[in-house]
Amino acid sequence: MRRAFPEVSDDAFASWSWQVKNRIDDVEGLARVFELTDEEREGFARTRSVFRFGVTPYYAALADPRDPSCPIRRQIVPRPEEATVRIGELADPLGEVPREVVPNLVHRYPDRVLLLSTDRCPVYCRFCTRRRIVGRTERQSTRALLDEAFEYIAEHDEIREVIVSGGDALMLGDNQIDHMLERIRSAPHVDLVRIGTRMPVTCPMRVTPRLISVLSKYKPVYVMTHFNHVKECTAEAEAACAALIDAGVVVYNQTVLLRGINDDVESIAALNRRLVRMRVTPYYLHQCDMAEGIEHFRTPLATGLEIIDGLRGHMSGLAVPQFCVDVPGGLGKVTMLPEWVVAKDGRATTFRTYTGSSARYLDPEDVDSSKRGS
Repeated sequence: MRRAFPEVSDDAFASWSWQVKNRIDDVEGLARVFELTDEEREGFARTRSVFRFGVTPYYAALADPRDPSCPIRRQIVPRPEEATVRIGELADPLGEVPREVVPNLVHRYPDRVLLLSTDRCPVYCRFCTRRRIVGRTERQSTRALLDEAFEYIAEHDEIREVIVSGGDALMLGDNQIDHMLERIRSAPHVDLVRIGTRMPVTCPMRVTPRLISVLSKYKPVYVMTHFNHVKECTAEAEAACAALIDAGVVVYNQTVLLRGINDDVESIAALNRRLVRMRVTPYYLHQCDMAEGIEHFRTPLATGLEIIDGLRGHMSGLAVPQFCVDVPGGLGKVTMLPEWVVAKDGRATTFRTYTGSSARYLDPEDVDSSKRGS
C-alpha cells in the first residue's frame, strides 16, 4: 500500500490529519501515483470547473496504478463524460433544496431530518449525488450557522431521527462532533442519530480512540458507511469498523450500484460476505441517482433486481441488502424486489424459489377474500 509514498513515515501515514492535509488534489499529483491514460487526462481537463478532485493517499494507494479499469481507480479519476449533462439528469436529484427548512437542514420525511454538517470529503467520489454543493468551497459550518438547525430540531417533536451527513460528517473535528451530538441529543424526542461517512473506507485512520469516546457518549449512534467493492475491505478498514462496533456503535453499509465497478452478482456477493465477517450490516444497494454528469455510472433498474435475485437463497440473508431507488424530486426511497410470485388463484399463491422450482402457498380459509393479495 505504501509503495507510492516511501518517504512518508509510518506514523504520518497512519494519521488522519496527515491524510486529509496531504490529499492529492490535481492531475500532476495523481500522475505521480498512477500511469494516467490520455482519456483520464482529458477527464481532468474537462471537469476542472464541474466537480472538485481530491483523494487521500491511503485510498489512492489501494488502486491499481496501471489499470484504468480498476474498481477503486474508476471511483477516483474524472472521466470526460462528467462534463456532459444528459436529459433527465438533475443538479438536485433528491429534491433537497426546496425541503431545506433552515440552512443545512433538510426535512424530507415526517420523522427524520438530514443535517448537512459540512461540504468537505476526504475523497470526492466521481458519482457524487450532492456534487452541486460538495467540495465547492470546502467550508466547515460554523456553530452559529448550525444553531438554527439545532433549534428547529428542538422545536419539532415529530422528529425522531437525525441523519448527519454532508459532505462527510467525520471531516469535522472531534470537538465539533461532540458539540453537534450534544445539541441533537438535548432534544428528548430524538431517538436515533445516524452519521453518514465514507471515512472507514477512504481514511480509516479517522476512527481514533478520541472519536470513539465521543460517539460512545451519545448512543445509540448508527454509522452508515459506504463500501462499494471488496478491494476496499482492507485490514485498516476492518480495524476501524471493529473499533466502532466494539464500542457499541452500530455500523451499516450502503453500496451504490456502479456500472463497470460492482454491477454483477459476484462483486456484490464478495463484498457483502466480507462485510458480514467484519460485522458490518449490508443495508442498501442503492441505484445510482440521476445527478448531472454521472450517467456513465448508472445501470438499468433490471441490473439491481438481477443481483438481488442472484443473492437471495445463495448466501445468508444477513448479506442480502435492500435494493433501493431514491425517487427523483425528493419523493422518497422505494425498495424493489425481484418477481417471485408466479401465479395467484384464490387462496393459492405459486412462488418461484431461488433454485428455479415452484411451490404453492395457501392462505387460511377463514380470511376475508378482500384481505388477500390481488
